[in-house]
Amino acid sequence: MTAIFSSFFVDSKLMDGFRGSPRFCSWRGISLKTSCSNTSHDAISTVPEKQMFVKALPWHVNEKKGSSLYLRETRVLDACDDEYGGVLVNPERLPSNPNTFTSMLRDSLSHWTLKGKKGVWLKLPIQKSDLVPVAVKEGFEYHHAEKGYLMMTYWIPQGPSMLPSNASHQVGVGGFVINDKNEVLVVQEKHCAPELFGLWKIPTGCILESEEIYTGVVREIKEETGIDTEFVEVVAFRHAHNVAFQKSDLFFVCMLRPLSEQIIVDDHEIRAAQWMPLVEFVEQPMIQSDSMFKKIIDICLERLKKRYCGLSVHQLVSKFDGRLSSLYFNTVEDPNSNCQAH
Repeated sequence: MTAIFSSFFVDSKLMDGFRGSPRFCSWRGISLKTSCSNTSHDAISTVPEKQMFVKALPWHVNEKKGSSLYLRETRVLDACDDEYGGVLVNPERLPSNPNTFTSMLRDSLSHWTLKGKKGVWLKLPIQKSDLVPVAVKEGFEYHHAEKGYLMMTYWIPQGPSMLPSNASHQVGVGGFVINDKNEVLVVQEKHCAPELFGLWKIPTGCILESEEIYTGVVREIKEETGIDTEFVEVVAFRHAHNVAFQKSDLFFVCMLRPLSEQIIVDDHEIRAAQWMPLVEFVEQPMIQSDSMFKKIIDICLERLKKRYCGLSVHQLVSKFDGRLSSLYFNTVEDPNSNCQAH
């Protein structure tokens, strides 16, 4: 007897009872990221979820006790190809029911395996966190998490996963701001290690996602002290490891010129802020006894004397990706540079 299966694959336990060669076809979704191919996907977003079935296929089924009719509905998760031979699952089209998700995820993995796909990126919104145990059970691993979602991955081929790891670094900035009176803008943090209590230091913070170094340091200074500034140069940077959440840390020390004078303290983060005479700032015992602090201040002082050149920002476009990006470098031939060559 001929049985109709709306499926593109068959469980291995049932395979022995089938005769025939199925045709494989699937729907593929609109690209979720710019890395997705825009030419290889159908507009599945216009198709209702209940209609997202693979085309029904005829099968002949033999059983020990005779023939019977089977009907199985199999759906593939809405996804698009990435540029590395993997797939990105559309988080907006995920089913809410864990049982439905289990069935669709298994069918999808089998389909992607047959299609020769490699890595699977599964983004689970926090509203569908009950799907996380299902994905874990099917072999997915945690990749990274943000406030609104958890990203999980699955590597299909044999051997170690070639998917890139989560971001390895956080980026911090510190602003050395000095006015015409030879005063430095300094702060005392409200939350700090006991040994740093009472230290007057330059404003610091972390830059935001997709934020430039030179705009991030201007923002941090404004938020902490209310002072408007103009970025001048990166004068030094520090590279440290196993800092927050076992990540590495890049910290850029920037020199800026003030555009305003009145200090408005952010009392959520900062205990106090002031314009401090440069000599008084440098002579603080903590700075004099700490090699890192002292070296940073020495570099800033040399820059003020024009005996040292920092890295100014230049906007350039690369043909590799066609994007405008920031390149930090210094050249004495730059007419905007006010340092001297020695």
